[in-house]
Amino acid sequence: MSDPILRVEDVHKSYGETEVLRGVSFEQGRAETKVVIGSSGSGKSTLLRCVNLLNRPDRGRVWLEGTEVTAPGMDLNRVRRQIGMVFQDFNLFTHLTALENVRLGPVRVRHMPRHQATELAMEELERVGLAEKRDSYPAELSGGQKQRVSIARALAMQPKIILFDEPTSALDPELIGEVLGVMISLAREGLTMLVVTHELEFARAVSDEVIFLEGGAILEQAPPDVLFSRPANERTRQFIRKITDLQGRGSGPRGRDPRGVGERGGK
Repeated sequence: MSDPILRVEDVHKSYGETEVLRGVSFEQGRAETKVVIGSSGSGKSTLLRCVNLLNRPDRGRVWLEGTEVTAPGMDLNRVRRQIGMVFQDFNLFTHLTALENVRLGPVRVRHMPRHQATELAMEELERVGLAEKRDSYPAELSGGQKQRVSIARALAMQPKIILFDEPTSALDPELIGEVLGVMISLAREGLTMLVVTHELEFARAVSDEVIFLEGGAILEQAPPDVLFSRPANERTRQFIRKITDLQGRGSGPRGRDPRGVGERGGK
C-alpha cells in the first residue's frame, strides 16, 4: 500500500488490569472498506474509539494522511472533524429534527453558514433515502431511519474516513437491510470506511479486507474471499461457522440480500 490514509501501529489499551488491545497494527488505503469481526469482548469497539481518540491508546500510534493524531498536543477536535463515527445506538438529539441533527455539526463545528449547512444536510438526507423525513423527530422514526440519519450526520462533516461501530446491532432484523443497503452504496461510491460488524455477508460483499480480532490482537487479516473461504487459523474458522449458523444460510445478512449485497463489485 503506497499511501495509506489510516495507519495504526502497535496500539495497546487497558482498563484497570484488563488488557483490551494488545498491539494492534494495520493500514487502510483511501476508498477502501475494511471490516473488523470478532467475538464480544475482543476489543473491536475499543479499537475504533482509539482510532478517533475517544479513548487515547496507552501505547502505540495512529496516523491519518501521514499526520500522527496521537502526537502530544494534537488538537482532538480537529482530529474528530476528520474521522466520522456512527454508533450502534444512534446518539441523535431527541429534541431536534432529522434535518437539524444533520445540520448541527457543519454549523457548530465547521462554522458553515446556516443556509449552506441546510443545503448540505438535505443532500446527505437524500443520499441515505430520507429527504422526506427532514422534519421528523427521532421519536417519529424507525430504528433503521434513525441510523440512516446518523450516517447522514457523519457524512455532513465530510470526514476523510467514517468508523461504524456495529451499526445494525440495535435494529430489529427487518430493519437491518435498509442500513446495510446505504453502507453498500457508500462503499461503492468510494467512501473510506472502517466497519465493526457481525454481518458476514456484508463483509464478504463489499470489504477490501477483513480483520479477525481475538483477545485484543489481530489473529488473521485477509481479503474476504480468502478469509471466509479458507481461513488460515482454526479459531477464525470456528467463529465464522458459529456466526453463519446463527444468521442462517440465506443469500444476504440474516437471509436477506439488501440492494445486491450478494454481489461484490462496483466499488
